[in-house]
Amino acid sequence: MISLYVNLVLLMFKVYNQSMKIELLVSALNKEPAELLSKMNIDADALLINQCDREGSFSFNKDEHVYRIIESKERGVGKSRNLAIENAKGDIVLFSDDDIVYSDKLSEIIAHEFTEHPEADGIFFNVKVCEERKTYENTEFGKVNYRCVGRYPAYSFAIRLEKLLESGITFSEHFGGGAEYSCGEDSLFFMDLCKNHVNLYKSDTFIGEEIPRPSTWFKGYNEKYFFDRGVLYHVLYGAMALPLGIRYIFKNRNKMCDTVKPLKALMLLKKGIKEGKDKNLR
Repeated sequence: MISLYVNLVLLMFKVYNQSMKIELLVSALNKEPAELLSKMNIDADALLINQCDREGSFSFNKDEHVYRIIESKERGVGKSRNLAIENAKGDIVLFSDDDIVYSDKLSEIIAHEFTEHPEADGIFFNVKVCEERKTYENTEFGKVNYRCVGRYPAYSFAIRLEKLLESGITFSEHFGGGAEYSCGEDSLFFMDLCKNHVNLYKSDTFIGEEIPRPSTWFKGYNEKYFFDRGVLYHVLYGAMALPLGIRYIFKNRNKMCDTVKPLKALMLLKKGIKEGKDKNLR
């Protein structure tokens, strides 16, 4: 009798997992859609935002999954991700870049974590990256708060679409590849989710691997880097931007300040903070 009950629970769990629709929201620039989606090994539905020299949309099926493509002449990763959010259809959506190759049974892995943890609105998963780009590795399941969301990239993150739409949170279009300021859109997005009481968790599960390529925004620790960091810190931290910026430069001076010396880096950061204030950026 107990064995029958256990088997029934397992069957119900499997059916629930299968009914949970997982959709990848892929941001890409000038890619051939079918070739890209095949290379990424996507075991889920997908919505590809392909920023290129065309406008339009189309879709095709592969196995049991639906791949939808929206092509846009706009530029900027924030605009790409926001367009994806507007057109998403999955129960769970996973943000992705075009240089990620996913593990087999991706849908099953993600659905299992969200089924096992109904308290989680969003989950940060592990993605393998080269050592110099590694900013985190989750070693257990646990809660994530605003103090540590800055270490996570968008491509590690999945969220219940209903909760995301309910929050009204979108990506800043002032920051990130293709925007005026070079990075920070992910940190701002996650910080805003935390402020709006969206429950974020981390999982020790690996879901894929990043294929190394040249960065679309990082050109070294040059003057623009420190200026843009100042603008970002103003938006993230407000009145605490300068002291946290000083701490950031001092802590990382041996790594970052070969070309731009610490005092110059601090001056640039202060100018960035002032621009953020003057433009009233969010």
